[in-house]
Amino acid sequence: MRKVVDMVVVVWLTEATWPACVAAVRDLVPLEAAVTLLFVADDGVAVAAQGALAGLLGRSTAPGGDPAARVRALADQAGRDLLAAAASEVGREVAVDQRHGRVEREVVRAADGADLLVLARDGDLRRLGPHSLGPATRFVVDHAPCATLLVWPVAAPEIGSIPPPPEPLPR
Repeated sequence: MRKVVDMVVVVWLTEATWPACVAAVRDLVPLEAAVTLLFVADDGVAVAAQGALAGLLGRSTAPGGDPAARVRALADQAGRDLLAAAASEVGREVAVDQRHGRVEREVVRAADGADLLVLARDGDLRRLGPHSLGPATRFVVDHAPCATLLVWPVAAPEIGSIPPPPEPLPR
């Protein structure tokens, strides 16, 4: 890892988990580190909106215009709002990065060259284990090109939430 003053940190923010990620940066990342807050809008949602319109008996126009463009505009605004709220809570100067595309792949691309990626669990938060990671988060954890700091967006479940070990196979 680089010296602290050269440390580059990317923080992946989602609507549901950003407060935990921001708290982790405030509490654990050195003040000298360069921090970038990242939000990625899933283009699949806009594509689905476009496809839904096209599926309406061949009608390809809507009174409000292209639904994909409207969905992208709404996602852009939501991303800007989330990044602004998170930036105001971090308590230090940060850069922001807003992207579109396949979320998991854009997060991995954004982490290229970073020393640390901060992200939060987003799956089943009732018990410890692999299901506490949603599919995109699992992909990012498995493919991140740097160290990761994986935080709980809520209090971590009790250790007793781990399922029992499998029964031994009969001999």
